[in-house]
Formats: sequence, C-alpha cells, structure tokens
Amino acid sequence: MKILVTGGLGFIGSHTVVELQNEGFEVVVIDNLSNSSEDVLKGIEAITGKKPLFEKLDLREKAAVQDFFKKHADVNGVIHFAASKAVGESVGNPLLYYENNINALVYILQELEKKENANFIFSSSCTVYGQAKTMPINEGSEVQPAMSPYGNTKQIGEEIITDVAKVSGINAILLRYFNPIGAHPSAEIGELPLGIPQNLVPFITQTGIGLRKELLVYGNDYPTPDGTCIRDYIHVVDLAKAHVVALQRLLNKKNQDKVETFNLGTGVGSSVLEVINAFEKVSGQKLAYRIVDRREGDVTLAYADTTKANDVLGWKTQSTLEQAMESAWKWEQKIRS
Repeated sequence: MKILVTGGLGFIGSHTVVELQNEGFEVVVIDNLSNSSEDVLKGIEAITGKKPLFEKLDLREKAAVQDFFKKHADVNGVIHFAASKAVGESVGNPLLYYENNINALVYILQELEKKENANFIFSSSCTVYGQAKTMPINEGSEVQPAMSPYGNTKQIGEEIITDVAKVSGINAILLRYFNPIGAHPSAEIGELPLGIPQNLVPFITQTGIGLRKELLVYGNDYPTPDGTCIRDYIHVVDLAKAHVVALQRLLNKKNQDKVETFNLGTGVGSSVLEVINAFEKVSGQKLAYRIVDRREGDVTLAYADTTKANDVLGWKTQSTLEQAMESAWKWEQKIRS
C-alpha cells in the first residue's frame, strides 16, 4: 500500500517514514524543505535499506497538490505532518501559520474528498487544550481558547477535518502529541532545526555541544514544584510507531467513528529543570543555562492521560526521559563530529 507522508523529512515525519517502511508500506514523501534537508533521505535509507519516493512540493500551491494526486492516484492513506510548529514564532508571525497550516490542509482534503474512501492521520497537538483545568489531560478535556496562533491552527484543523469527514468518504484519526524528543537509536536521523531551535531539547543539546552559549529557561516563577513549566516528553520513535498503529486501524476499518482522537504522551510530566538534569546525567556534563522572563504563549503544565491510546490502539510508550535524552545527545554528537 502506498502512503503519503507530508513533511516526511521533518523530525516526526522522518521517524514515521522509517516505521512505515519497516512494516512494509510503500511511502511517498512531500516536503518543501523549509525546516528540513534532503539529506534525511539518506538516513532513512541507511536504517531501512530503502529510500522513499520524494517530491519537493509546497502544499500552499493548490495546483501542485492537484497534480500530485493525479500522479499518485493510488495513495491509500495520508499522514499529514507538514506545518509550521513553533509557538513563539507563531505569536510573532501569525499569518505565516494560518497560510501554511490551514491552506495546505484544505488543499489535501479537497483531493481526498474526491475519493470514495480515504484514510487521513492528522498531526495535532496538546496545545488544543490550552491551559487545561485538570491534570492529566484526557481526550474529553475541554478544548480551551488557544494561547497561540500555532495552537489555534491545530484547533481549526481538527474542526475542518471533522466537518469534511461528515460529508465525504474520509475517515480520520487526530493524534494529539505532547512533546516529542529524542532521535532514532541508530543516530541516522533526529531533530535538526534550521537556525535557532524553538524547542527545548535541541537547544539543550546544541548548548551541550558548544553551538549555543547558553540555554534560556523561560520563567522559574510558575506554580510548579521547581517553578519551571511542566510538559510530557515522549520519545519520537514511540510517537512514530503510534502513527503506524493508527493508520492500520483505519486501513483495517477498525475505527468506531469517522473521526477519532487520541492523546500521545507518556502520562508523566517533567519540568524544564528535570529535563536539564536528565541531560546532565546522560552526558556527564553541566549545562550552561540562564533563567529569563516567561515566554508568551507557554502554558504552565500539560501531561497526558494515555488510557485511551493504550486500551483502544494497544499502544504505549517504551522509552524513559533519560533514554530519549541519551538518543538526542548521541544524534547531536554525530552531526557535529
């Protein structure tokens, strides 16, 4: 079966391509290389022994999307990662996020709507919950007003998919990730942001390797045990495997509803300082960091109730925070050597 992975050379996308190919799927990747590199194809091939089909394409170009689906009419499922994803950047440049994250989604759904049956996995986010009122967060938790344009694009994206599925042959699973970190254990692929990292762990590893002078910790006056924000950090390989399980659920018509939603996390919250401590433990070195003011758009704490994914999908995480940090550090060391 041929599966389209949009944003398939990005961090989560590339790891998912590996897991799909390991399960025998034929994969075609779309990526515009705005936050990734074509070199990732070599890493995927090194791990799996097979290079996926690749089309450099900007999903904001409607005609290009139409042409792709004419060429690849035999696509059996779509896993849609392609999106801008940094909370802070979205606050500063909201129109980029609305254009990139909403328009691309609409153009893909317009093509899938033409099919009698289409399977769609959406890369969503725990940001849709805003600052949830209770912890842990389950799928029934109230969706709060978004705290950033990025979070809003994920909320709107979920609403669009739900509306379209009601009147089409599209079946969809919305996967709400918590915080993906780490790298493939082979160190052939990992997180490689272009420019200054927007996410915590690559900033930590780049600081550890000497690429950055120091890590900025945004606020230590939150109402948490050590004053820093708490998140649910999930190893990217565990996350990637969940996409394969979700896709197989749709392909085997095991879904109970036209649109299903699952949280993907570990169920454990870790503070920024705890993540720093985990890095220091696996790397054997002290990290240079400085406390600065809070960053607009950040919630205080968020960690998942993963019961539904565990019970319904039969999926659960395997890796610890330290294992994820160790793989991220191994990857950082490799790419800088």
